[in-house]
Amino acid sequence: MSPEQASPPTPLSPADFRVIERLRVRWAEVDAQQVVFNGHYLMYADTALSAWWRAQALAWGPTLEALGGDLFVRRSVLEHEAPARLDDVLEIGVRYAGVGRSSLRFEVAVFHEQRRLATVSLVYVWVDEHSRQPAPVPPALSGAFAAFEAGSEPVSVQVGDWARLQPAAQPVRTEVFVQEQQIPAELELDAADATAVHAVAFNALGAALGTGRLLAADAQGLGRIGRMAVRRPLRGSRVGRRVLDALVEAARARGDRGVLLHAQMSAAGFYLRAGFQPRGPQFEEAGIAHLEMTLHF
Repeated sequence: MSPEQASPPTPLSPADFRVIERLRVRWAEVDAQQVVFNGHYLMYADTALSAWWRAQALAWGPTLEALGGDLFVRRSVLEHEAPARLDDVLEIGVRYAGVGRSSLRFEVAVFHEQRRLATVSLVYVWVDEHSRQPAPVPPALSGAFAAFEAGSEPVSVQVGDWARLQPAAQPVRTEVFVQEQQIPAELELDAADATAVHAVAFNALGAALGTGRLLAADAQGLGRIGRMAVRRPLRGSRVGRRVLDALVEAARARGDRGVLLHAQMSAAGFYLRAGFQPRGPQFEEAGIAHLEMTLHF
């Protein structure tokens, strides 16, 4: 049995997991015995597994579609050790446990205040999207899972010109700005792309997740960041921050005195957390409320 196929030791604490999902026990999850009804532990496991995929910057649907297959639960084994109760804050750890010819294994553990309450072993089967029959797990997928558990960074950012990055950046921008926000395509694409510095974030499978651009510095020495876009399933997973940091570093490296941007009001908190400060009143751009924000070096 290869190291990747071997099952890991039974998890003893949250420290055994790279990904932890925290959930508070809700009233609807408690049974007549005033403890969490056993079936909800499988729901906890499924919720944590979704968080694990997001931590790798892998959107479930688009990833499976790109690989030409689908995943279905083949087996779930639940073992109880102690009960969870109303308002307990649970830590749900999930990790990849190995691969077979057409199967993927995962181990999940439920903790409360460092005490393990339950474990769940999950086996998924990979099926071909056309035949709907079990098929070999794509090596790219199992390889990405193994690398993530070994500590690799799941997101990489490339910085370059439009000629090189347009094939990856433009579909993301079209999806977010034109299709989702209904901004006219003629406003979204402009001549400034040709001279701008662009950044695109990719996951381990090479899928483009987010993008942004940096225009030349103005008279005050401030480079302008714009066209920041992250695909919906990956928002909140630090993809946008990776793109923003890359553009800020590009501005710093070329000698700009700082950067400015026009933030959509819904994203103002994101930029505040990155150190940007508001400048001037709120205004409308392409029919959307914006706020100018700056970051000085």
